[in-house]
Amino acid sequence: MSSRKVAEALGIELVEVEDWSCCGSTPAHTVDHLLYGALAARNLAIAEKMGLATVVTPCPSCLVAFKSALEMVQDDGKRKELNELLDLPFQGEIQSKSLLQIIYEEVGVEAVAQRAKRPLEGMRLAPYYGCILTRPPKRAQFDDPENPITMDRILEALGAEVPEFPFKTECCGAAFGLPKRELVLTLSAKILEMAQEIGADALVVACPLCQQNLDLRQGQITSREGVSVDLPVLYITQLVGLALGFSPREVGLDKHAVSPNRLLKKWEEKLKE
Repeated sequence: MSSRKVAEALGIELVEVEDWSCCGSTPAHTVDHLLYGALAARNLAIAEKMGLATVVTPCPSCLVAFKSALEMVQDDGKRKELNELLDLPFQGEIQSKSLLQIIYEEVGVEAVAQRAKRPLEGMRLAPYYGCILTRPPKRAQFDDPENPITMDRILEALGAEVPEFPFKTECCGAAFGLPKRELVLTLSAKILEMAQEIGADALVVACPLCQQNLDLRQGQITSREGVSVDLPVLYITQLVGLALGFSPREVGLDKHAVSPNRLLKKWEEKLKE
């Protein structure tokens, strides 16, 4: 919801890929790497046929799948194997980027800030990038793999206070949510606790899976880890959308497990000053 709203407001034209299918993401490549590549390649091949230059995704796991398929198609042998599995030819003449990268590099921080109608003043936000958005660097080709700053710069330009967050690229364990829940709770607890320790009003993510994991598991963490965590976890375009003038409901802030109402109240009071 927020990605579509923000893209439209920033002049980014999003065209839905016809008859798209699941890219396979993390589970598929643990079973069969070739089929994993073919699942992602199918979507890229359709987008190529539609004449699109870039497949944009708000999900780092999907992004890794697309970039993996693009790497595979550069190998003549693997390209032949991929195309034997597909019902249309895949040339690999398309690219894939995250929506965050498009906003940062093609729209630009200054242009985003100039469109802001309601600055994020009064918000202290901890940016959390997760473990795969900028890694490995050769594949990601975006931001710094150890100390990414793109969300920091966007949030700062929109008026938010962005403290140094030492756990910004630590893994939250989300992909192991079913087989290793206790591990996930331990990893997630560390990230949320650190965000609270630095006085953050919210954790800001660029991955829907991280958002779901860190938002939904806070009750479980409080029960099992013996720590109290109560922190809103917001996707980056939700905050950009607020700054651009969209209502909390328009960017989906009424759908969170951990309510962002305390943060929104603080923000509204700051805007009235």
